[in-house]
Amino acid sequence: MKKLSIRGVRLALLTAGLAGLFVMLNAVPGTATDPSGGFTSVPLARGTDMSVGTIPFQQGTDVVVALNTFPVGSSSGWHSHPGGAVGVVKQGEITIYRSVGNHCDATTYTAGQSFIERPSDVLNAVNTGTITTLVYGIFPGVPPGGSTKIDQPNPGTCPV
Repeated sequence: MKKLSIRGVRLALLTAGLAGLFVMLNAVPGTATDPSGGFTSVPLARGTDMSVGTIPFQQGTDVVVALNTFPVGSSSGWHSHPGGAVGVVKQGEITIYRSVGNHCDATTYTAGQSFIERPSDVLNAVNTGTITTLVYGIFPGVPPGGSTKIDQPNPGTCPV
């Protein structure tokens, strides 16, 4: 009787296995839809976030993407952004001087790094490298049709 029950279990497992194989071989695979109309997506820059903090995204405002080119020694001038910014350094290096209270914070970012500028940040971006610096900027929270940059007076806390 013991042999009979082991034989029954084996037969049941074999039957279940064959049924599963039959279903698997006859199943109609799902088809993915290919992009149409020549759609492509080309990453323009990518960087690892090296800063701390977040920026808000608000419904009804614009999100602007821009390529910022900094020749050697050039700067953005003191400014802020209405909804903050995310910068991705594509080439070269950029030093961000932030006026924080009565002192200056300076952080240098190089190709392959990214950073966040909060809406309250007053800063100046300076190419402190030896080649032209390219920074892709993503600016959320821009008033519809408005500027991504708000010029600010020099706070007098940083050397530049």
